[in-house]
Amino acid sequence: MEKSSVLFMAHKQVFNSHKVSKKSFINQFFKENKMVGSMIPSSRFLATKMLKNIPFDQAKVIVELGPGTGIFTEKIMKRLNPDTHLVVIELNDVFYQNLAAKTKQENCHIVHGSASDLDKILSDLGLGQADCVVSSLPLSNFPKELRVSIMQAVLHCLTPTGTFIQFQYTLQSKKHFKSLFRNISIDYAAFNFPPAFVYTCSNS
Repeated sequence: MEKSSVLFMAHKQVFNSHKVSKKSFINQFFKENKMVGSMIPSSRFLATKMLKNIPFDQAKVIVELGPGTGIFTEKIMKRLNPDTHLVVIELNDVFYQNLAAKTKQENCHIVHGSASDLDKILSDLGLGQADCVVSSLPLSNFPKELRVSIMQAVLHCLTPTGTFIQFQYTLQSKKHFKSLFRNISIDYAAFNFPPAFVYTCSNS
């Protein structure tokens, strides 16, 4: 089978697999398209790329920014150690309410708020610095001031050996991330729709 046919079938599978949340996601995209990066929720192909570098065995605090419908959240929760806290921060009212209603795990905290307030959110929960921050925020869509504020919050809240994982649909953020982190690797999720780049960044 040709590569283009494989990609088409994978993208069709991704679209069909999100029938339940697709309408809500599309509605929110048109309502707040600067804050929601895509019309279609992320796929299991992208989830695999995003989760593979999370240090589940060592992490005490994992933060997820902009979870949307919770595709990554559910997969992270399944691999979460009992003594590890997952802090999920969502600004969109609809996505937050949906996540809060279906998430009952005690060590998973669903927070309605902004990623730029990460430091205060962790403090209010009585938690220390994060060992890993996983972000689905469409940073390239944000005004520069907000983008800088969010990344400053991430850097301040990461442990010295912490990892920042972010997906984007372009390489536009590469230069910015290189100015903030010493080590950066980029993976490519070709079977996501649209295809995405996964940045894994650290200063250790």
